[in-house]
Amino acid sequence: MKNILIGGAWPYANGSLHIGHVAALLPGDILARYYRLKGDQVFYVSGSDCHGTPVTIRAKQEGRTPKEISDYYHNEFSYVFDKLGFSYDLYSKTTDCFHVNFVTDFHKKLYQSDYIHEKRAPQAFCEHCQKVLTDRLVKGICSKCGFKTRADQCDDCGTVLEPEAVISPICSECGTKVDFLETTQLYIALSKLEGQLSNYLATKPHWRKNAITFTKRYIDEGLRDRAITRNLDWGIDVPKEGYEDKKIYIWAENVLGYLSVSNVVAKSRGVKFKELWGSNARHYYVHGKDNIPFHTIILPALLLAHGENLRLPDDIISSEYLTLEGRKISTSQNWAIWVKDIVENYNPDSLRYFFITNGPEKRDTDFSWQEFVERNNSELLGAYGNFVNRTLAFLVKYNDSTIPTGIIESEIKEKIDNIYFKVGTKIENGHFKDALEIIFDLIRFGNKYYDLKEPWKTRIANKDKCDNTLFNCVQIIANLAVLLQPFLPFSSQKITNWLDLNNEWKPQYVQKGFKISDISILFERLDKKIIEEERRKLGKDKC
Repeated sequence: MKNILIGGAWPYANGSLHIGHVAALLPGDILARYYRLKGDQVFYVSGSDCHGTPVTIRAKQEGRTPKEISDYYHNEFSYVFDKLGFSYDLYSKTTDCFHVNFVTDFHKKLYQSDYIHEKRAPQAFCEHCQKVLTDRLVKGICSKCGFKTRADQCDDCGTVLEPEAVISPICSECGTKVDFLETTQLYIALSKLEGQLSNYLATKPHWRKNAITFTKRYIDEGLRDRAITRNLDWGIDVPKEGYEDKKIYIWAENVLGYLSVSNVVAKSRGVKFKELWGSNARHYYVHGKDNIPFHTIILPALLLAHGENLRLPDDIISSEYLTLEGRKISTSQNWAIWVKDIVENYNPDSLRYFFITNGPEKRDTDFSWQEFVERNNSELLGAYGNFVNRTLAFLVKYNDSTIPTGIIESEIKEKIDNIYFKVGTKIENGHFKDALEIIFDLIRFGNKYYDLKEPWKTRIANKDKCDNTLFNCVQIIANLAVLLQPFLPFSSQKITNWLDLNNEWKPQYVQKGFKISDISILFERLDKKIIEEERRKLGKDKC
């Protein structure tokens, strides 16, 4: 049994989640469910990022405290993740005491290393507003690509910036030109770690192309030392004398949430932290394209500088971007689909299926309501749901809900015996679309087999042949329920209950004479009229 850590990116608790967030994070749940079925010990963790400027800006806009804002959205996030079937072992938040204490202790140890040093550095200041500006409150032109950006990370090219590196910096609140004063901050010496990080990247040829390309670009351009403290009011205190007016910079504490939360889960199971973060483990990090440098450079740098041989990320599951009806998602223009709305109106398995089959796994993809409706009706309902329903409903109606006598056909047994390894390998390597396609090939085979054998005719003409056909169809369905459990947990659990299956990643067969419990429809047909109804909501002001 191996320890599998799966870390889902921590969303900012300053506004509702949209479908782009879910598309990037869903692979984490698929991995967690798969490894649990395999019998490994899974630590699937994440949480809400409650510190940082985005939260304080939202709090100021609404006349509330940062804690009130972050708690509100944390609760909303927890609700929608639960509705979508995200099976976190612990979904936490950066304001939880155990995280604050863990980060504080980690930084105390970090400051003893040779990779942390003090440095006098420019501090953005707005004369008009009479206040120090955090990076996110400074706007200007990216010195790397020439596009408009904030001074923390370029929205266009993804470059991690410092305010003084931005061209023509202005205050985002009043538009006044920014002045720079000097202050002392703590820095992590990424320049000293460049060789280790380069060697580390060379051992990860299996990472997704965007992760390798982004990380290599940062390293090839030369890593600059980065501040790990900032003049902020909201955040975790810097555990060092003389820094009482500063906080730990958000990127130097939020990625440590993977450690702090997994530590809580490990303790609850009697597992040693060093074991989880040691050799008998595999660590996955699941996030969007814009979070790549924080997981491939910043997190490894913090772990290396800490000096206790903690495990570096094994797998980076970094999605590309998801657009909406042919346009970039824009929360400010309400050109977005809010997760809190769709979880109330649509089958969670239908949503999960579409976010994987049409997800931005290797390239940017587009969410369109028309395609969502069509794929639900033709693939989930028309192919999978139809195969399950017509097989089991036939047995309920004509065979007293009982599995008939039959012999598993060699071709079907071979397909079932081989498919688990094929699908499992694809999942473990982050190829979720390919995994799902292999499973749906079996669904298409099942439908073709059913049609070819014509049980509706042989029921009268040749009862033994009819029984054998349905017996084999039930075996296909039983294994589809297991194989699809990581992807479609709600419908899979229904079939698991109907057929009394085990939650194990291996071929399963239902014995003759077993009586099926009450069955129901797995998927509903979506009316095409919802396409225009949903499209009309886009771009309108939120209530």
